[in-house]
Amino acid sequence: MQDWLTMTAADLGRGIGAGEIDPVALTQTYLDAIDAHPLRDRIYARVTAERALAEAAASAERAATGHRLSPLDGVPISWKDLFDTAGTATEAGSKLLEGRVPERDAVVLANATAAGLVCLGKTHMSELAFSGLGHNPSTATPPCVNDADAVSGGSSSGAAASVAFHLAAAAIGSDTGGSVRIPAAWNDLVGLKTTSGRLTLEGVVPLAMKFDTIGPLCRSVEDAGLLLAALEGTAAADLRNAGLEGRRFAVLKTVVMDDLRDAPRAGFDAALGKLRAAGAVIEEIEVPEVAEAMELSGCLYTTEAYGLWRDVIEANPDAMYHEILMRFRLGGGHSGADYIAACAKLDALRAGYDAAVSGFDAVLSPTAPTLPPNLARLEEDHDYYLSENLLALRNTRVGNLMGLSSLTLPTDTASCGLMLSCPPDMEELLLRLGAAVEEALC
Repeated sequence: MQDWLTMTAADLGRGIGAGEIDPVALTQTYLDAIDAHPLRDRIYARVTAERALAEAAASAERAATGHRLSPLDGVPISWKDLFDTAGTATEAGSKLLEGRVPERDAVVLANATAAGLVCLGKTHMSELAFSGLGHNPSTATPPCVNDADAVSGGSSSGAAASVAFHLAAAAIGSDTGGSVRIPAAWNDLVGLKTTSGRLTLEGVVPLAMKFDTIGPLCRSVEDAGLLLAALEGTAAADLRNAGLEGRRFAVLKTVVMDDLRDAPRAGFDAALGKLRAAGAVIEEIEVPEVAEAMELSGCLYTTEAYGLWRDVIEANPDAMYHEILMRFRLGGGHSGADYIAACAKLDALRAGYDAAVSGFDAVLSPTAPTLPPNLARLEEDHDYYLSENLLALRNTRVGNLMGLSSLTLPTDTASCGLMLSCPPDMEELLLRLGAAVEEALC
């Protein structure tokens, strides 16, 4: 049974379907692993054991009668603590929302439950999802699986840790500027950023709704496809016979290759070599619109975030971690006219980006230009916190600014991901390409 903790969600689902794995025993194995883990309280904010066992029992009955609801029926997963859970606190990593107990599940959680997935509980996160590092002194700071002294990446920090430390078969997080892909990359996982608007945000605590998206953190591209299908109640992408021969990829040079640390560069270069060996055609390109869009991000993100949260924050600012509070308050320095102008300019830049990459199957870049930062130094050095947070989110933010679908895959270098980006609403193509890339990288 111990092997169950390291299996992909898809393989667990197949085991349940074949009668080789009992969903109740599987869920209990995960619950026991969570309870026994020394880092449990830094990863899970709340464990929903009673709900999990009830859902597992229902799944076991369906499996016994041949009425499974989906390929992942009976598979236990975790949820970032900004997805509403009926009767269980959802606090988005902030003392500002302490004691907030929703009456109903978020729609995506309800959809996953309707597909038979088992809810293990809620994972810790950056406060109100406004950091790419995952450090949260207000609640807890989840660890990185590759460096005990480093942060795990945010804002879906506990989501990544729950999978990386084998305390969930997969996790559901959110991505506004990289909050699925950064922790996935730093913990050697697959992370999917979906197109804005593809998955409903109803029942999800917001940060910046123009950019907020939902996506899975998991152990394989197949898992990502199955989880996306469960979250939206559709059929999963067909990943069979995916290959790289003749596929055209662009390596984005603008911005994302600047100040690239040695390990991410080595991991990226080695990955490109494997893709070429598998038959992929790779060409370097510059896209000036990316640099222009980056200059707008400060106005776009902070204005929307502060506009949504200003009244709550200013009613009790001392309840917030000071680094997050300062970042929110930056939004107060931009006018409504500034924000509207930035939105209009971004739309034009998106059109230019789309034209520049239109001849390629996907765009490639290192997921993060840096490794997970040291936690003690983040706590002591404001300038280090600021620079590392902005650098961590820089490459992934391209996908959010340009409205793309995006996927990160682990490379041979620990905590260094390879990111693929496709146009909006092209997740099926992205996942097929990801499956082929995954095979080439093995």
